[in-house]
Formats: sequence, C-alpha cells, structure tokens
Amino acid sequence: MMDTRETRHLGYHATERPVAAMEIDYPAGSSTGLHSHPRGQLLHAIEGVMIVRSAAGSWVVPPNRAVWLVPDLEHEVRMCGAVKIRTLFVDPAAAPHLPRASCVLAVSPLLRELIIAAITVPLDYAPGTRDERLLQLVLDELREVAVLPLHLPLPRDARLRTICAALTAHPADTTTAAQWAGRLGIAAKTLHRLFARDTGLTFGQWRQQARLIFALERLARGARIIDVAFDAGYASQSAFTAMFRRHFGQPPSVFYETPGTGMA
Repeated sequence: MMDTRETRHLGYHATERPVAAMEIDYPAGSSTGLHSHPRGQLLHAIEGVMIVRSAAGSWVVPPNRAVWLVPDLEHEVRMCGAVKIRTLFVDPAAAPHLPRASCVLAVSPLLRELIIAAITVPLDYAPGTRDERLLQLVLDELREVAVLPLHLPLPRDARLRTICAALTAHPADTTTAAQWAGRLGIAAKTLHRLFARDTGLTFGQWRQQARLIFALERLARGARIIDVAFDAGYASQSAFTAMFRRHFGQPPSVFYETPGTGMA
C-alpha cells in the first residue's frame, strides 16, 4: 500500500478550481521520491529546509523562501530536519504572471501568512467568496516577490556533467577551466562556450554557485560556519561570509531565520 503522503495530492490535481492548497509534514531525513504534478506547484516550508532536485538542477529552500516548480517537472524533495510543507497547486492558465521556469522565490511575512491561511480553504470553494479572494490575493502577492539565486543548473553536455559531478562532490577543488579542458581533450574556449550555452553561467560562476549550494545544505544540517567555509574551498570564515553577503545581503548566521520571528 502506498504512503498516503505520496498520494493525497492527487485530489488537489482533480479539482476544477484554479488553485488548491495542501499541508503535509515529513520527518527529518525523509524524501518524497521522484514524482511530478500536472499543475504548477508553489512549495513552501514553514519549518525545516527542503533540498529539491531535478534533471534541470537543484534548489535549496529555507523557511523564508519558496520554490516554484513548473508543471510536469519530475523532482524529489529531501528534508533537512523535520519539515512542515505548505504548498499550492496552481493551474498555469490562472496565473500567467508566474515564472516560466522553476526557481526559488522570496517569501514576505504577508505571503507566508496568506499561504498558511490558504490551507483552510476547501477544494470546492465557491466562486465570488472570501475563499476565492484569499487564493487570488496569494497569486497577486506572488507578482511582487523576487527570484533568488538558489539554483544550480545542470548542463546537458556529458563532458560538462563529468566536471559538475566532480565539483559537486568536492567543492573545494581548485582545478582550473584550462586544466579541465585538457583532461577532456578540448580547448578551454570550447569549455567556456559549452558552460555558457548549457547553464547560462561561466565556469567560475557555476563553481561558485556549486559552493554556495553545498554550503547552504551543510548549514541547514547544523554544521559550523567555519567548517563549511573550509570545506567549500574558502581560505577563511571571513572570506566565506563576505561572499555570502554579496549574494544574499545577509551573513550565513541569520540566513535560515524565519521572517518576523528572529528564529530559525
């Protein structure tokens, strides 16, 4: 018999209403397994950190963020700590303003409360009611949120995937693009062109993003910042913190705090 956690979302796909909200909790270390949804999905955790993986890449999603997943994207969600998920399934036709590609979004205190309130709305809510207006307000609020750089895109090219697998496994690796190109028997210029084509990033940008994603996963699991900094290839904790601030506008020590609470 299948776990009801893995099947209960089916009813949320079948509703004729354009938006449906669902709550579901997972224990630490668990995984949803690979699956997909015919609707777009806004995946938000009010507690815990989610690691979302797909063939298109990986996203790290702390409680002050949400991930927007496009319809039919096969993905897996892994839980760092006990995770309380609050999610919306959205008919893309009802929200053409939502991103066309999967991405991580900022979650304001207002949006967080709207998502939590949406959980109480029944699947068969009546048109023209408060319930419908509440869900519409959620979609309207999503127009205002920022897309955040918490995605690690994976290239299509098999040669680049070899490099990416190595850098993901060992983010402190300092092998240069020219050295990688030599190992693969291609010109460094070709390697840079392929990275730009497949990921939209330079080799250096991709490696830095891989280090960021690695660091975010480790921090979510409670690792010390100094250990994360060295394991990610930074010469000091201060160098890592400076890089982190440039990307996220805040130090790693407060990144996982829930908006409005001051608590992780």
